[in-house]
Amino acid sequence: MSAVVAFFRRIAQGLGRRCPVCGRVVPEKGLCQGCARELAPRLSGFCPGCGTLYENEPPTVCFACRDDPRPWSRLSFHGRYDGALRDLILHYKFSGALGQGRVLQGLLREAYLREGAASGEEKLVVPVPLHPRRLRFRGYNQSLELSRALAGLPGLIPCPAGLRRTRHTTPQANLGQKERLTNLKDAFAADPGRVAGKPVVLVDDVMTTGSTLEWAAKALKRGGATRVECLVLARS
Repeated sequence: MSAVVAFFRRIAQGLGRRCPVCGRVVPEKGLCQGCARELAPRLSGFCPGCGTLYENEPPTVCFACRDDPRPWSRLSFHGRYDGALRDLILHYKFSGALGQGRVLQGLLREAYLREGAASGEEKLVVPVPLHPRRLRFRGYNQSLELSRALAGLPGLIPCPAGLRRTRHTTPQANLGQKERLTNLKDAFAADPGRVAGKPVVLVDDVMTTGSTLEWAAKALKRGGATRVECLVLARS
């Protein structure tokens, strides 16, 4: 093989190895150094109950969670909703970038495993559902697709029908903080035949006020779930 042919073959091989976030050529499959740095997990400076973000200090339950605990036992998340993580989520959620969803699935899976979740206990994996009207408009449920990241992990059982939307609501992103707190009241119903007597891992993309997770977790507990753990990509 001539040196020229070998040179262009190396270039062609390099073009097939690009960072899935920014598109830069990388020496091997995976994120480039810059994106890996931007997408590093948040390991400190947050409340493990609600995800409230602090300065860098060990994870500490906040005063609000001590006084009035959320209806879930634990919240796990990858990082703050900003920078590259925010851009990835928005592109995935609103531009149909399902290819980049594979990167987000990897981050979600690592967030779950990082919290010492391998207890051997069987749990149902329930994604936050979309109303059928919203699902027809978007074409896919981003939370359901993200939840597939947990497939195959020991003890986790996919249960996408464990929770459903009972009414169409205004998108949370279009509302102020006060309106978000009540917009989803009684907008979810659990299937007792599927969730009763079982612990649940509730999956969503982003937590802002926590209203979506709160009403969904309450519905699961009304349906008989013994415990709800929440798993999201980002905390706003």
